[in-house]
Amino acid sequence: MYPSRFNYEAPTSLAEAIQILRSTDDAKVLAGGQSLIPMMKLRFASPATLVDINNIPGLDLHGADADGTYRIGALCRHAQLEKSTTLGDHQPTIAAAAPLVADPIVRTRGTFVGSVCHADPQGDWASCMVALDGSVTAVGPNGRRSIPVKELVSGPFQTILNRDEIATEAVIQPAQGTRVGGYLKLERRVGDFATAGVAIALEMSGDTVTKAGIGLTGVGSQTVDASDAAAALVGSRLDAESIANAARLAAEISKPRSDHRGSADYKRHVVSTFVSRILANVQRSEQQVA
Repeated sequence: MYPSRFNYEAPTSLAEAIQILRSTDDAKVLAGGQSLIPMMKLRFASPATLVDINNIPGLDLHGADADGTYRIGALCRHAQLEKSTTLGDHQPTIAAAAPLVADPIVRTRGTFVGSVCHADPQGDWASCMVALDGSVTAVGPNGRRSIPVKELVSGPFQTILNRDEIATEAVIQPAQGTRVGGYLKLERRVGDFATAGVAIALEMSGDTVTKAGIGLTGVGSQTVDASDAAAALVGSRLDAESIANAARLAAEISKPRSDHRGSADYKRHVVSTFVSRILANVQRSEQQVA
């Protein structure tokens, strides 16, 4: 199937792109297009105008500021993160997820920020950003604003971004301790959507957890913030009891549906298993360092 007719715009500045969005009632921003273009071909989306931001300079970078703040620009591809030799030193949760996103072809074009703003309940990056308490910077005619990812999504494939705003970067605040974590997902085959996925980000002071975040993929109508499970880890050491408790709480807060990928009970079991596995891996790594 072919998409409906649409106008194509390729601005060379943010100001120009925002002006186009303001003057067009039905426009979509095109960055990587790995979600938008298939939806247009199936006519699940039929925007009147595509605003291609790939000619806007300065949006394809990622890295840490001097204070440790980590920024990922709107045109940073999944593959850039996957191939980074320094990402794991700063953001181990994102580094663990990078090779598991979609497939190699999609990773060469798809973008981190685009994936987060697509708000797919089975998307990988949103759960990482929830775990890391990250935010998205949106720029529009009224200036710039920071939106926590936990507040960004208003429903499946829906965000609170205004129609004349562009998400220009994802931002992760610097850790106050040692940042550790991981990401695991179950997929039927390489490149498939997640049956269930778990992102965990911890900050450690010695062997004590000082901050924790857990994001769940594929087990709700949107990315699940397992805040109770994360809070239960804060102030404790990673041991068999604290790990089991966090795994139980994360499974309980998940809201999966039974479908062709598995029953709801099975998906909760996967969540529990993945939380236990990631935390056990962190525990072993911390013990080796000590």
